[in-house]
Formats: sequence, structure tokens, C-alpha cells
Amino acid sequence: MSDFSSTARSLNNGVRRDPRNEWIARNRLHPLHDSVMSARQGEVRGPSGLLRKNPHIIGFIGPNGIKRIDRANLSSTELNSKKRTSEAQETLLPLHIVENPDGYIMVVADMVGGRLTRHDKDILGLAHQLATEKAAVAVVLVCFGENKETQFDLAGVDRLIHLAGQEFNGFAPEARLAALEQIETQFYPDYWLFPDSVNGGADLASRLAARLGERPATQAWQVNGTQTICRGASSSVDISRATPRILMLLEECADAIDRTRHQVLPLALDVNVNTKQRLFDQGQIAVDSNAVPLAEAEFILSAGNGIHNWDQFHAAAAALGATEGASRVAVDDGFMPRSRQVGASGTWVTARVYVAVGISGAIQHMQGIGQCDKVVAINTDAGCDMVKRADLAVIADSEEILAELTRLAQQHASLASLEEKSDAA
Repeated sequence: MSDFSSTARSLNNGVRRDPRNEWIARNRLHPLHDSVMSARQGEVRGPSGLLRKNPHIIGFIGPNGIKRIDRANLSSTELNSKKRTSEAQETLLPLHIVENPDGYIMVVADMVGGRLTRHDKDILGLAHQLATEKAAVAVVLVCFGENKETQFDLAGVDRLIHLAGQEFNGFAPEARLAALEQIETQFYPDYWLFPDSVNGGADLASRLAARLGERPATQAWQVNGTQTICRGASSSVDISRATPRILMLLEECADAIDRTRHQVLPLALDVNVNTKQRLFDQGQIAVDSNAVPLAEAEFILSAGNGIHNWDQFHAAAAALGATEGASRVAVDDGFMPRSRQVGASGTWVTARVYVAVGISGAIQHMQGIGQCDKVVAINTDAGCDMVKRADLAVIADSEEILAELTRLAQQHASLASLEEKSDAA
């Protein structure tokens, strides 16, 4: 018979093997993997017909005598199935409650793009470390302008002051400083925490310190209630000092909150900004995205060996307003200049969004994008390292995806142009 099942052989001990089922059992990505493993109940036979023990099944006792148990009361097959269908219930974290706070710690976040950055979340974690040193202290997040964040509760925000007036939009240090002065007068917080960053945190902290006559700590990375350690001399030495009220903190100054939920209660503030404005934000101006240095770019569209239509790639980058990057393979093949190479042997990037098109993910490249906030992978190989690293993966042909992205970007630009014309009319 030519049927595939006829290849099953009878061994000396009378056990019949099914090579197809054995192949499915070894391939965890196969759609029938769960059903085959469930039917086998953990039994796997090798090519010689000998029964192999599966150490991953529930109840297996390893050589150290420890029994594998299922704390979720689900078999591994059922658990994987529920993960794939999003039916597994999320673990509800305990709620951290501060009823009547005796003090406050103010965290003034950068909120780049209207969302908390990893830097902001690290500072919120440090704020809670400082809060545990005193009784009934609430961590307050102060943010200005646009707010798109939906997970303040998981980031450690006990109280929220959101100043969304038109006078706070864009670069408005005078209005923001006036608001912080009113917060200082009304609440007199124990600490003011700012990100030591180019996104506005360091500038605003310096202005507040000068106005209040405080001596702030800059480049701080280890802080407790009595002592602060700061980086100095281009991060070559550490400087210790008594902990001040105003701190400008580096990234990874503390672990972000991940084990509790928080109330995110709005905090009432009587805002009355009557300062005479001397600085005016005229908004962003259009620039050539490729004129932005790769290390400073916020949105990067990066090409790898999977790109074959380079004209389409350049057109997509222009339509999206993205800075172009490339893997080492694309650079070595002469498709992109060396200045566009991303990775440990090229440029380390810190983009808010990094789109990797046709890049498998060599270790040097993965090191170079380690500080990117969101990574999107477009690839035909679902098992490549870049797809495993990505926050969002699209398993499809890159030319089709880039063509659709270009069309959507051009459509959005046309609608925006029509709206501007109608507003002007």
C-alpha cells in the first residue's frame, strides 16, 4: 500500500509505531500536537520502540525526587490550549490601598507619546520603596497634556494629577512650573521625583529646584531615605550625599511595580496659571526622517536579508516618516550604508517603535535593539529569534505588508490634508 500509515512497523515486542504521530509529537507548532499528546498521555516511543518518559507531564518524579505538580489544576495540554484561545483567566493582583495619606511622593513623568515609559515606571517603583519607609504615604503621578495610558493601576499610581489644559501642551515649561509650585504649596510632598532625561524631566526639575531654593540630586541611581548615590564624571565615579527632596533619576534606579494593583484616585488641585508666557511652542516641523541620527530616532523601519524590493522599502519608510535602519547582512551586501547598520557592531538604538522587516535576529542585532520600547517583526519564519523577541509579529510576505502600510499612510496623509484645508476655509 502507498498510504502513509502503511509505514508503521511492527517491532520485535509487538508494538506498532506511527511515524506521522511521532513527528507531530516532536513538533510543538503543529496544529494537531495537543490532540496527539493528549491521546498519548505523556508516553513517547523512540525510533527503537523503547518507551521514553516525558519529564514535563503532571505527576512525573524526577531524579531528585521532586514530583511535578499542576498548581493551576490543569493539564499542560489544556493550559496551552487555553493560552492560545485567550481563555485563561488573568491573575488578579492584590490591591494596594492608601486611605488617608499622611504624606505624598510626587512623580512627574515624561509620558512620551501620552504613555508611561519604562523610565517612568522605574521611578514609580522607587517612589514605593521610599514610601515604605514612612507610614501612609501615597505615590502621586503628575502628568501634563495628552494621556493614552490605560494601566496606571499596574504601574503603581495611588493618586493621579492630570493637567490637560491647552496651556500645558507641547513645550510649556513656564505653565508646568507654575502648576508644580501650586502642588508644592497645597501638598508639600516628601519628595519630588523626575526622570533625568532629555524629554523634559531634567529641565523641569532644574527649574523647580531653582524656584524652591533646593539643591537637587542629578544622575541618581541608588536612593533611600537617608543616602543617595549619583553618577559623576561621565558615569566613571559614584557620588554619595544626603537624600534631597528633589531627585533626577536614571533608568533602572529601581524595579517597576509588578505584584500589586493601585487605586489611581484623582487628586483635586486648584490650578490657576497666570504666568506671562515668554516661550511659545510652534509645534513640530517636517524634517527628513533619514536626517535624524539613528541613535536618536524614535521610529525605525529596519531591513534585513528578507527585503528584495528596495525601492518599495524606501518608499514605505518615506510614507511612514520612519528612519531607515538595516541589519549587517543588508549592509555587507551593499544595499544600505554602514551608518544605517543596527546592532552591537553598528549603532545601538533606543527607538520607541522598531519595525524589523525580513530580519531573523542575530545576537548582535538583538543586542543593538535591547533598549527599544516596542518591537514589531515582519517575517515569514514564525520560529526566528526576532519574532520571539517582538511585541507584535506579522507572519506574512514583507512586500504585501509594506505595500499595505504605504497605502494606509498615504490615505491618512490625504485625510489630514483635507481636514487642514477645511479648517482654513
